[in-house]
Amino acid sequence: MPGIIGRKVGMTSIYSAEGKALPCTVIEAGPCVVTQIKTQERDGYASVQLGFGERKEKNTPNALKGHFKKANTAPKSKLFEFKGFDALNLGDVVDATIFEEGEFVDVIGTSKGKGFQGVVRRHGFGGVGQSTHGQHNRLRAPGSIGACSYPARVFKGMRMAGQMGNKRRLVPNLQILKVMADKNIVIVKGSVPGANGSTVTIRK
Repeated sequence: MPGIIGRKVGMTSIYSAEGKALPCTVIEAGPCVVTQIKTQERDGYASVQLGFGERKEKNTPNALKGHFKKANTAPKSKLFEFKGFDALNLGDVVDATIFEEGEFVDVIGTSKGKGFQGVVRRHGFGGVGQSTHGQHNRLRAPGSIGACSYPARVFKGMRMAGQMGNKRRLVPNLQILKVMADKNIVIVKGSVPGANGSTVTIRK
């Protein structure tokens, strides 16, 4: 599926033709440079590698410097592969013009990290019992996590406290409300995972 690398700018709202306010996310989509073309014969699969964002020359490893030099472009900070592109050459530029208003896309991003959280915030637990009858320190406790002699262990996947957020998440079927090709801006309906300024990928 063809796509592009972008940067989440923030959220805003757009009024529809019926006068309804639609929450939407502004994404800076590209421009991306084709840094590598993989073929079925040489690599075992066909895809196009795109580079996005500037990277300082002094912070770029020599191997990557040669990689970008082949594409005749400056070092890029983000590299992703996409399938489904046709007739692209090394060094070509892919921008927001590959999208059309009204079509649906999938957006992938890394959710905000919230650190180590308990079961109430992480999974929406209600706590153990109520605040009466001596339950002075059990309001946010997880409760029982398993049986005794059988199975004598805790099953995998038990909802417990732990790291929350900071995971790669895909949000499917977001409608493109507006494409501003001159500014490489794509506005999609709904929310997108990640903080403002974080890197996202948009797939058709």
